[in-house]
Amino acid sequence: MSKLYLRSLGCNKNLVDSEIMLGRLKDYKLCDEPHKADVLIVNTCGFINSAKEESINAILELHSLRKKDSLLVVSGCLTQRYKDELMKELPEVDVFTGVGDFERIDELILKKNSLFSKSTYLQGENSQRVITGSSFHAFIKISEGCNQNCAFCAIPSFKGRLVSRELQSIIKEVKELVDRGYKDFSFVAQDSSSYLFDKGEKDGLIRLIDEIEKIKGLRSARILYLYPTSLSKELIEKIIASKVFVNYFDMPLQHISDKMLKIMKRGTTKAKLLELLRLMREAKDSFLRTAFIIGHPGENEEDFLELCDFIKEFNFDRISIFAYSKEENTAAFSMPQIPFKTINQRLKIVEKIIDESIEKSFEKELGKKILAYVNGISSEGEFFYGAKDIRWDRDIDGEILINESLCKELKTGELYECEVMQAVDKKLIAKALRHVK
Repeated sequence: MSKLYLRSLGCNKNLVDSEIMLGRLKDYKLCDEPHKADVLIVNTCGFINSAKEESINAILELHSLRKKDSLLVVSGCLTQRYKDELMKELPEVDVFTGVGDFERIDELILKKNSLFSKSTYLQGENSQRVITGSSFHAFIKISEGCNQNCAFCAIPSFKGRLVSRELQSIIKEVKELVDRGYKDFSFVAQDSSSYLFDKGEKDGLIRLIDEIEKIKGLRSARILYLYPTSLSKELIEKIIASKVFVNYFDMPLQHISDKMLKIMKRGTTKAKLLELLRLMREAKDSFLRTAFIIGHPGENEEDFLELCDFIKEFNFDRISIFAYSKEENTAAFSMPQIPFKTINQRLKIVEKIIDESIEKSFEKELGKKILAYVNGISSEGEFFYGAKDIRWDRDIDGEILINESLCKELKTGELYECEVMQAVDKKLIAKALRHVK
């Protein structure tokens, strides 16, 4: 049996595409050692400069490790965005493909052909995936592309406009995964709250929630990447009222200054954002995640300080920050740019504020009883079980270390009521009290 090594870079949406490729390559034996693989695949990210560099470095690294007569395949966003340049500059690569042909990867490898279909791949009803990284959690992609026109973002230029997956295709996949033992799901897209807008439905995500709630055996779910202008109060209230969807609100804001929101073409205002955020925060056991861009063209010191004050005052649970990346085919590309030195100075300031904010989020869990899925052996080794709060998304929101248990045995993928005893270095230490069946 031929051996396959696959490296998936970037977001969890990319991971779903990688899992589709694995589903098409079931005849290969997966291996963790690139130098032993007959086929090596890099599924790239091309969102911002740091992601591009990571992708190029991964390609060159795997080429240096590969054995003679192996095949190096590069797919994904970076190749879709820069296909002509990369095919010219990277003779090390044997097969190039973009974001439209994940289900044809077996054919491309067999024929050693490069292919770039014009349309972005959208998972169908009969697609087969090999879920990786968890025996009980899966990401479910609900759409591709994006209709937003953010000044800093090039995604629509290479992913295209919004195309929503058929609802029945999503329901069929989730049911099949539940039958296989999966019980926790994260629904993802570039702009999840716009689901079915392209088909003329303004409440598509509400309809999806209604249908998902009917599936027996599904324990918990959350929605990632809500967009402020496509997110309604009704949708927030639907999530809050749901017995399946946890109160996990992931809404990248990018900024809070009205001036900057306008320059960034976010289509909203500070007042409207606060209205949505307060509704989320008031929900029982709510968990709020967001992201901000530092140093976008037009951001002056006053705008930056307003953002810093906002982060201090509003208690987000998790915050990601990104240095502005100048990207071709975006409105911000031709705007006057802020010096790198200034951006780096601002990053250092805001990083400290964010660290304090996240520490407070962990500390507020002290003494609480929470529901958590056991992941298995922890990142700290075999002395602890690793777990995640039922509200948290997989991998990105932190880890719970269970060092005491009133249960006879802790099983991976099972849900337990835990008491939080300590918060140390952005981890929670907890005692398992009982198995929640």
